[in-house]
Amino acid sequence: METHRPVADDPWNCIRVFRSLEVGPARIERQRVVTPYTLHTDEGTSTIDLIYRYERDVFDPTDPAARNLGAMITAQLALNYGLFADVIRFDGLFDEIDRDFLRDMAENTAREITVKKFLEHNPFLRGAAAELPAVKRDRHCWAKLEFVDTLGGTSKLSDAAPRSFGKDFGAHAVLSSGGKESLLTLGLLREIGRKAHPIFINESGRHWLTALNGYRHLAVNHPGTERVWTNSDRLFSWFLRHMPFVRQDYASVRSDEYPIRLWTVAVFLFGALPLLKRAGIGRISIGDEFDTSRRARLSNIHHYDGLYDQSAYFDRALTRYYGKKGWGVQQFSLLRNLSELLVQKTLAERYPDLQKHQMSCHAAHVDRDRVRPCGKCEKCRRVVAMLVAFDIDPRGCGYSYQQVDDCLHALATEGIHQESEGAQHLAYLLREKGLLRSGSAGLPDPRARSEVQKLRFDDQRAPRTLLPVDLREAVYAILLEHANGAVQRNGRGWRDFDPLNQEYSSEQNGRQVLWTPFTSAN
Repeated sequence: METHRPVADDPWNCIRVFRSLEVGPARIERQRVVTPYTLHTDEGTSTIDLIYRYERDVFDPTDPAARNLGAMITAQLALNYGLFADVIRFDGLFDEIDRDFLRDMAENTAREITVKKFLEHNPFLRGAAAELPAVKRDRHCWAKLEFVDTLGGTSKLSDAAPRSFGKDFGAHAVLSSGGKESLLTLGLLREIGRKAHPIFINESGRHWLTALNGYRHLAVNHPGTERVWTNSDRLFSWFLRHMPFVRQDYASVRSDEYPIRLWTVAVFLFGALPLLKRAGIGRISIGDEFDTSRRARLSNIHHYDGLYDQSAYFDRALTRYYGKKGWGVQQFSLLRNLSELLVQKTLAERYPDLQKHQMSCHAAHVDRDRVRPCGKCEKCRRVVAMLVAFDIDPRGCGYSYQQVDDCLHALATEGIHQESEGAQHLAYLLREKGLLRSGSAGLPDPRARSEVQKLRFDDQRAPRTLLPVDLREAVYAILLEHANGAVQRNGRGWRDFDPLNQEYSSEQNGRQVLWTPFTSAN
């Protein structure tokens, strides 16, 4: 097998530890897809199966289109490892549209991981990998991507059944996790009379506890709720055990970040697509808010701040991909104009029946018949602070009185991870209630940022055009009942704007503002 020759004296050679990664071929069953991942290193060869299991028939094993979809579902996880392998070989039925997509996303993910996991502080690294220098490269993905089809025979995608499966644009799949964003999305869709299908991706490990309260409630009370089981979390851990530059006690390191991976949402998203195809669902809604669409630069390397798969750029790229494939699916977020604060406020005020099942804590535990939050992690501090800031009792979604008190005290020293404007405004709200001690180093200086409690429209991060026309009036009308109005970006500031009655301007300096991608991944 042809491999790259490491550049002499390149300090990044210390992380290029995989000779090759082989993915596939996928085995397609009516309710399951199984794809072997085989890793070749200097220490030997190791193989593990990636599995997605469904609760109903979703595949026709004789249909080439099913082979293609199964291959794309199980290929996504591999895109996290382009920095570490000489070759990633995908064995399956892929067309040129798929290959272009995988190449683009592998490069984009490699660049994001370069910046967020190696150039910025990462407590999981050890040795030389923790001190790598910034190098601007034309190509960050070290691995050469190869495509073969050892099971192909005469099978071609042109022989497949019709590929379009987004027949009903009145039906929405909601990628669900038990968090506030997916619950608010579901509540909005139900209120405006759209068919909503919450789809939960059940990872085999403890992360499933985060979703369990919401899933149990919706499975009983909301027809159309679906679950997909996958062991993707086991593969992520399997890769870490083969990375000598990662601390092998990574499970004991207290951190709100994953050690290496950044291409995660697509691992779940593609797993949901067979359910869309089976039901003819034409839209998929992902609950991402305003501050997840970012562009930044570090040492002259442009990047998306590690949030690409939660950004508006990701939604547009996936919608383009679905269109090229003929699948006819639209992907977007109903919450793109909202801050995290406004998401939490709206959910609690408008849909308390859903909000009580909210869970964001990844260190949750089972207490009799219900999952309870840990009350100690950053996500718990953030949720408790936001609820208290709006006079909403956190005990309604599982926190004890003592946990609420502990979270508010911990804010003073440990802080939270939130957009700067949101953190400033949250600190301001808490100070006004006498709940923030003076000199609290964990939060920024309190400052009223009125735009945080308004719908924000921005040509790059949250244009009105991201929301389908038939949804805009109904969705914005509901959201405005909980927001303090709406604003549109005006240079570095904001101007008042009525999204229901005022024409939206996407022009500055007499020219229409266009998307200005710096890679084809946008």
